[in-house]
Amino acid sequence: MPERIFSGVRRIGHATVDGIWRIGVASRFLFLTLIYSGTSFRRFYLTVREIYFTGVLSLIIILVSGLFVGMVLGMQGYETLQRYGAEDALGVMVALSLVRELGPVVAALLFASRAGSAITAEIGLMKATEQLSAMEMMAVNPIARVVAPRFWAGVISMPLLAAMFSTMGVLGGYLVGVKLIGVDEGAFWSQMQSAVDFHQDILNGVIKSFVFGLAITAIALFEGYDAPPTAEGVSGATTRTVVSSSLAVLALDFVLTAFMFRGGS
Repeated sequence: MPERIFSGVRRIGHATVDGIWRIGVASRFLFLTLIYSGTSFRRFYLTVREIYFTGVLSLIIILVSGLFVGMVLGMQGYETLQRYGAEDALGVMVALSLVRELGPVVAALLFASRAGSAITAEIGLMKATEQLSAMEMMAVNPIARVVAPRFWAGVISMPLLAAMFSTMGVLGGYLVGVKLIGVDEGAFWSQMQSAVDFHQDILNGVIKSFVFGLAITAIALFEGYDAPPTAEGVSGATTRTVVSSSLAVLALDFVLTAFMFRGGS
């Protein structure tokens, strides 16, 4: 019995030490990425190429998902508002739900699933095939040449994708609420414009999406760079990227919402 207790304590200790070690290594990795980011700006074509890979190639899933989320919001919102005779406030409900929460959060989860996993797999395969080691042998810093452009591409792409998601969501709510159900079009747009505040709603959503993009990209890059150079190691790192990024987005959303709500109240 005491042996089992000691064994459990040892496992907990090892897990704690490993977790603290990984946090320290990840923090150092992020610091080096920021330090060597000059290459990303001096040779901006590297970052533009990665923006195409992470952002443009994610447009389809972002736009289609945003459209259907907005359509569902319009349908469900109308059913709820109809009970209180407030059908004309449908545009307000759809816009605020998307701009404040659903736009940044759902777009970030989709971004982590599509772009984050692709970044991790790409860098993990570059490590497994010794491309990163070859760069070091040729006196090319792989963090400056490979990691930093992908980092800034993700940080730039995420707010733009979240804005497009919210835009398509509002369009979906308009199609269902106005064109399909028959809500007054003037009331839909006018109440939305009067109720949505730029600083309290739109700007807060942009800040959230920026933070989400930073967290997702940093996790994806670190997991890929730290992945064991095997097929199993790369697949495990890709899975950890999606899981860790999703949990980080949800946790950061709660923290940011709490600070923004307190600041606005």
